[in-house]
Amino acid sequence: MANILVIEDDDNIAELLAFMLEREGHQVQLIADGEQARRHIASQASPALVVLDSMLPQRDGLALLADMRGNAAWAQTPVVMLTAKSLERDIVRALEAGANDYVVKPFQPQELLARVRRLVRAAA
Repeated sequence: MANILVIEDDDNIAELLAFMLEREGHQVQLIADGEQARRHIASQASPALVVLDSMLPQRDGLALLADMRGNAAWAQTPVVMLTAKSLERDIVRALEAGANDYVVKPFQPQELLARVRRLVRAAA
């Protein structure tokens, strides 16, 4: 069981992710906007994994990824970008910024869970 932070502003997707991950036995925390996520990264312990949307209100996912990679406590936290941005340049930018994986919406639930399991196992 892992502690997973989901940063996603679409309530339906956030609830689906929480349901899927909790059913796998994980503890899930949801954050819906970039500024709240920035404050969380600055003040809280790192989770086992972050699922991060790129298009968020107030602060985008790439800026949050930079916040994580610049914070010693979060620098090695696995991050799965989960976003509607499907252009090659967006994927490359996220991976070069430190994302561990990149999944395009709409996503296949079992594929996403397999990617989460792989990253949680590797980080343990």
